[in-house]
Amino acid sequence: MARKFLDIPRFDQLPAPVYFRYDEFGADTHSAPHRHPWGQLNYASHGLMHLDVEGQRFISPPHYAVWVPPDAEHGSYNPQAIVYRSVYLDRSLCAELPRQACSLLTSDILRAILGDFARRDLKVAQDARDQRLVQVLIDQLHQIPTQTCYLPFAHSDGLRQVLEALHAEPGDNRPLADWAAQVHVSERTLARHCLRELGMSFGEWRLRLRFLRAIEALEAGLPIQAIAFDLGYSSASAFIVMFQRQAHCTPEQYRRQARTEM
Repeated sequence: MARKFLDIPRFDQLPAPVYFRYDEFGADTHSAPHRHPWGQLNYASHGLMHLDVEGQRFISPPHYAVWVPPDAEHGSYNPQAIVYRSVYLDRSLCAELPRQACSLLTSDILRAILGDFARRDLKVAQDARDQRLVQVLIDQLHQIPTQTCYLPFAHSDGLRQVLEALHAEPGDNRPLADWAAQVHVSERTLARHCLRELGMSFGEWRLRLRFLRAIEALEAGLPIQAIAFDLGYSSASAFIVMFQRQAHCTPEQYRRQARTEM
């Protein structure tokens, strides 16, 4: 089957120093690798965004965005449909922003501004009020926490084997000690590898993987209880608690929001 490629806006220069873009991308769609002289904030308000930036893979759920600095080559693949938000920033506005691609934990204020501009279908600020919102957005970008990526990958063979096994079976509830024995290291050694290579604990990494898989399953229309059991939870209520902590809404609320935005 031929790939479905997305149209990418082509500018000789940005229409304004801050340019907003909104779209809905269908399942199994791609954007070819490309680069441009401005920075770009990429955000999916619903669905999972998959980006490759200079050879690094980013998978980001709602509440996280991916920053692509000026001149960095990047492309995307959308296994499932997403509601997409993007902000292009002139190079002059990027000096105090990260020099490398990274994930950003978006704030309520940032998401509210993106939502407001999207609802009004504004690509460029139209008046003084909009300009103030744009300045708040830029201030938020300077303040919000960054991390290498939402679900980082391992470098050492042992940890990579463990993470690949979890990718294949995210509902596997074995404790870290069992995984360590499987790859012939101590539990303490494997825990150190997690913190050094992933920047987080084994438990946090597994929780993030399950959250990503939960979003995919919700987008596919699977029942809540089936998702919970597939992801290793003993009950639907335990799964709902996890999801609500990560997404700030219940799984059913997430589904309803998706239907209203798409």
